[in-house]
Amino acid sequence: MLRLIAAMLIGLTLSVMPAFAATKVTVNGVPISDIEIAQRTKLLALEGGGGTKKATEQLIDEQLQIQEAKRMNIVISDQQVDDAFQQVARNIKVSTDKLNQILQQAGVSKDTMRARLRAAIAWNQVSGMVVASRVKVSDLDLEKAAEAKLDQALSYDYILKEVLFISSTGNASARTGQANQYRKAFKGCDSAVQVSLNFTDAAVRDMGRRHATQLPEALADELAKLNVGGITKPRVTETGVSMLAICAKNEARDTTFLKNKLRNEQGGKQMQAEAEKFKAELRTKAKIVYN
Repeated sequence: MLRLIAAMLIGLTLSVMPAFAATKVTVNGVPISDIEIAQRTKLLALEGGGGTKKATEQLIDEQLQIQEAKRMNIVISDQQVDDAFQQVARNIKVSTDKLNQILQQAGVSKDTMRARLRAAIAWNQVSGMVVASRVKVSDLDLEKAAEAKLDQALSYDYILKEVLFISSTGNASARTGQANQYRKAFKGCDSAVQVSLNFTDAAVRDMGRRHATQLPEALADELAKLNVGGITKPRVTETGVSMLAICAKNEARDTTFLKNKLRNEQGGKQMQAEAEKFKAELRTKAKIVYN
């Protein structure tokens, strides 16, 4: 009888044991299992596809990134991962609970996404410490590039006021009509506030000095064609219907803002290129064994 009960207990234990994970790759001795690869493949499918090979290579890269961060004594807290997870939810305009539900419905463990986020945060910190030092952007080259972009429309300095017709979702069209009425009655910056009192939920704020290179290209083009006392056509924004009034306008070939923008663009491209080189270096030095 005891043997029968023991046999039954062994059978029950075996029936509820999870399937063993099989190691598919080792990265410097650290295993990556078939379960991890399957989970990552599902996550990639949720994002648009990629397949098992892409999932495997992605996991190898991330393991190298985590190992390099550890070597540099970089520690990523759970709170940082939580914040990143929340940001992903915000980016796709859902709650974190809804994001967890989406993952669950696709058969993806939330730990799979959290592992990827942890590696991404670690790699950003590694890149900031190692890769950034390799990026060199020439001020002379930036100046030449900025000068080449500085056309007539981008050669003005302004003192601006914004006239905003506050609107909620669905009434932008009506507010645009009222903004056009304001525009017809507008006689210059000195009267901007007084004219706004004839309208409900209309506000005037000083924007101060703005160079054309700080403004969106289409707006800079429109302002360049207006004189002092002019006002732009209404534009629908997140907060309402906006117009810009010109209180002062002077020619000023200022490349400062263009140079900063170009520096960020070129620096970002170089950072990405150097990060890829560094990742390739880590792969060359690593012991990667496919089983």
